[in-house]
Amino acid sequence: MRELILRQKQILFFILAGGLSAIIEIGSFKIFSTYLPQFLNSETNFHGIHYPLSNIFSTSCGIISNYFLSIWFVFERGKHSKRKEFAYFMVISFISTLLSLSFFQIFYSFIFKDNINLIFYTLSPEILSKIAAILLVSILNYSVKKKVIFNG
Repeated sequence: MRELILRQKQILFFILAGGLSAIIEIGSFKIFSTYLPQFLNSETNFHGIHYPLSNIFSTSCGIISNYFLSIWFVFERGKHSKRKEFAYFMVISFISTLLSLSFFQIFYSFIFKDNINLIFYTLSPEILSKIAAILLVSILNYSVKKKVIFNG
């Protein structure tokens, strides 16, 4: 078992870094989706798009934290300069953000309609949609970032 863990260390660290980034993203989404609608009435439904700024801001928080966790703990420096590496990371993250926003809209509009009570916390449709979108996009992120940016 120990050998398997050592061989899969990068994937394990990616999951941990992704988990921490997801916590940051979901937590900041909760904050933004709670307080932004108090200032911007259209935040809850902007021409059919639910919580657009909350999603963009929270995803940005998740991307930035994931970048630093990835370069510190997950991937070795790639074949690119730091500047180019960061630019590639941001381009891939931008595309991932668009995918995440799309998945969020699909989940929020069509799949998650009710709260889920976990006894100690209630998951709202917004949070459930955010979690599901993060999980889907993270699978793509690992493979693309490993191959394109960090010498996969």
